[in-house]
Amino acid sequence: MTFSDLLSTISWGNALAVLGAAIAVIFAGIGSAKGVGMVGESAAGLLSEDPSKFGKALVLQALPGTQGIYGFIIAFLVVMKLGILGGTPVELTVAQGTYYLFGCLPMAVVGYFSAIKQARVAVTGISLIAKRPKEVGKAITSSALVEMYAILALLVSVLIVFFGK
Repeated sequence: MTFSDLLSTISWGNALAVLGAAIAVIFAGIGSAKGVGMVGESAAGLLSEDPSKFGKALVLQALPGTQGIYGFIIAFLVVMKLGILGGTPVELTVAQGTYYLFGCLPMAVVGYFSAIKQARVAVTGISLIAKRPKEVGKAITSSALVEMYAILALLVSVLIVFFGK
């Protein structure tokens, strides 16, 4: 089998849809990993001084991790729609595959950037609870507000992928 024979057997529509799923999970996951790491570094400094603040710091550290979960949800939806994990496999045209690819982009792009921005807010929240432990609610609320944009991107990607043809 030649390389051109191999290329002719590939379902390019399905390949584009799977590429979209991979992009959603990879970029949202990278943003989350970077964000959780940033807050973890800040929290380690706080906990070296006062280990009793672990629970408060943990909540702030976990928040940027949600974008990676959202990217996984989008990838899972695409894989389910294609019948890869069960059900009847679906053969997509290139146009349909491109539709799925672009449907995954909101979660990929917003997931990446919102996780990092949320981490920056959470890092300042760690500084706040270091000085004023009773203000943890304000620190969490400030960080959670950034989450709204990740949720909106998740919603857009879910609607596009779920109702895609």
